[in-house]
Parts: sequence; C-alpha cells; structure tokens
Amino acid sequence: MSMSTQFPPSPVRNDTAPPTGTPVHSGTIAGRPAAGRSVLGHGAGFWVIAFAFLTAMAFSAVPTPLYVLYQHRDGFSSFMTTVVFAAYAVGVIISLFLAGHASDWLGRRRVLVPALLVEAVSALVFLVWPALPGLLLARLLSGLGIGLITATATAHLSELHAVDRPGADRTRPELMSTAANLGGLGVGPLVSGALAQYVSGPLRTPYLVFMALLLVGAMAVALVPETVQPAEERPAYRPQRIAVPAAARARYFAAAGAAFASFSILGLFTSLAPGLVAGTLHHPSRALAGLVAFLVFGAAATAQSVLARTTVRRQLAAGVSLMTAGLVPLTVAVWQPDLALFLAGGAVAGAGAGVLLKGAISTVAALAAPGARGEALAGLFLIGYAGLTVPVLGVGIATQFISAKVALLGFAAAILLMVAAISSRLFRR
Repeated sequence: MSMSTQFPPSPVRNDTAPPTGTPVHSGTIAGRPAAGRSVLGHGAGFWVIAFAFLTAMAFSAVPTPLYVLYQHRDGFSSFMTTVVFAAYAVGVIISLFLAGHASDWLGRRRVLVPALLVEAVSALVFLVWPALPGLLLARLLSGLGIGLITATATAHLSELHAVDRPGADRTRPELMSTAANLGGLGVGPLVSGALAQYVSGPLRTPYLVFMALLLVGAMAVALVPETVQPAEERPAYRPQRIAVPAAARARYFAAAGAAFASFSILGLFTSLAPGLVAGTLHHPSRALAGLVAFLVFGAAATAQSVLARTTVRRQLAAGVSLMTAGLVPLTVAVWQPDLALFLAGGAVAGAGAGVLLKGAISTVAALAAPGARGEALAGLFLIGYAGLTVPVLGVGIATQFISAKVALLGFAAAILLMVAAISSRLFRR
C-alpha cells in the first residue's frame, strides 16, 4: 500500500532527477498545447478520479470476507489463505518500484486507465478461474494495478485540485486520498460481504459488480483533464531507487519498524480475521466478516483525518498508544470469545495503525534531504509491505501446528515487543 500521508503509499518519486513531466496549470505549457483534450473540467475530474481510486481500492479488498468460502469449498488451509493474500502484496511491491513513478513522464491518464483495466482483468480471472492457481493470479494482477493506481491517483487528485481551486490549501485532496485509499479498503469488504450474504452467487456477484464499476471508472478517467505534459524526449527508464538517510539511520529504521507494525495490523484484518470471526468466535456471517474490515479501515482513515494537523510526535504517540490499547482486548476477545470486544479492539488497533503509519511517513520525509525524499520513502514502504506479508504468513504457518488463538497471541506479542523496542528511538528529537 504508496502515499505521503495515508495507506498504501502516495507517489514515490526520485526528486534528484530532473522533472520528466510538467504539471499542467493552464491550456499551454511553455508555448505548447496541454497534453490531450478532455471532456470534463478539472473540478468534475477531481471527483471522477476520487471515484475510480475508491473503486479500485475497494476491489482490492473484495476477497476479504470470501476467503472462508473458498476454504470451505476447496478445503485449503489458513496458510494458503495468507499465501493468496501475499500474492497481492508482491504485485503491489513489483508495480510500485518498477512503474509507480511512470506517470511522472507518461501522464496520469495514460497510467490510470490501463491500471484500472488490469483490475477489471483481475475480476475476470476471479470469475473464470476460481481454483487456487486462479486466485493467486487474480490477486497478483490486482496488486500490480494497485501499485500504479495509488501513486498516480494521489498525485492526480492534488494537481486537479490545484487547477480547480488556485491558492487553496491541500487539505481537500489529502482528505479525499485518505477516504479513497483507506476508506476504499473498508468499503470493498463491506459491499462484497453483504452481496455474498444476501445475493445469489456469493463467489461471482461481488466480482461482476466491481468489474462493471472498474470499467465505468476507466471510461470516465479517459475524459478527465491531463495534468502532466509528457516529456518530448522520454527519459531513460530506471526503477525507483531506495536510500537510507546516513545521518539518521537509527530513527529511520525505527520509523520503518513502525510502518512494519502498522501494515501488520491492517494485513491481519484483510486476510485471517474473517476466519477468526467465523471459526474461533463462531459467527459465520459473511456480512459480519466484511463489517469487521470496514470498522478497522474506517477507524484508520478517521484517525488519520482527525489527527492530520497535530505534530508528528503526537501522531506517533497516539498511534503507539491506540495500537497497544486495541491489540490487548483483541487478543483477549479470541481467548474468551466475545465479538463485541473483538470489534472494539480491532477498531482501536486500526486507528492506531493508521495514525502510526502517517507519523512514520512524516518522520522519514523530515529526516531525508529534499533531493532524496522519494528514495527514503521507497525504503520505508518496502519494509512496510514486508510487514503486510511476513507476519500474516507466519500466523498462517503457525495455525498448521497450534490453535488460531495461540497464533494470534504470538502475533500480538511480537508486534507489541517491536513497538516497545523502537519507541525510544522513534520519539528521539
């Protein structure tokens, strides 16, 4: 997940290189016509990009409440569920670091439209190849598309806002990016869970609905104004570079550890949590499984927005406190089955993960020199995505040998120990 203040990350750029594309703020740039013609204005285009962004992020989380159905139908284990989930994260990492910055010289629309179509192809694969190999391929494709969309859509929203409302602050596009990104990750499971619960074809209908929405989004994005003038001479390709600030390595890795912990919490609720709710807590409702993810990601988005104007130090402190305060009752609720306590703990932990991630990103952005900020953030997100996959894979493997509640206890203990270990360096001035 690629962003500057929210989940996943925003554009990860190499600020040391000369600009490969020029923002379009009027009809011409350096005497040349702006890139491409558009049917919509910048104001309407802002809302189209927000819709497409939210739809893509929502689709990426559609399988969350459906994993239990796949397990029951095909008989694969919780570990295989985490492998399917990990395929998505691998796709995001590959896309983000190989092509996440491509829209800076190709243009926003030229990246967004194909990326949305890749998401639609992913939905098609879910429909026509619902066996395990098909699930792995579909999730990988979804990750590849999202790695392009998160960076590009975040930048496009900011640029459309700047042209539509000259002189206005950046609060509107930042809030919209948070709502589309984290909010979308919550809306997807909520919608797919409800469709799976109350409409026929639980493993088909959610994908049909979102495939249609993604195709509509791709067609609408094609009508939005371009905000980057493609370079006359395309620069030599290179993947996103990664760099660690030499003068502040200890604090940098502490912030990266905070991102790792935050992604771990969010990864848990998009992979294994529905199985815990259905199995350990004995609530098999698919709508409820979707609601759990919605509460967690909704809390993360809300907390980020509420604390957006506070200092980075306060964001970090709030994130650590909320994550700790949520993980404890979450774990207790699995050992002493209590759905209400599980939901409350998940929401609090989700809020903590969202704020801690925001604080970690801001910390790294402040530590790095302006010319190396994109490279430093790229390293942060690489470690963060490791947190999205490694811990849940570990829990999945553990459930092959121990009970789910013991595995969750180990997960919570590991995250709390990590947060405790990095706190002193994280809060160092």
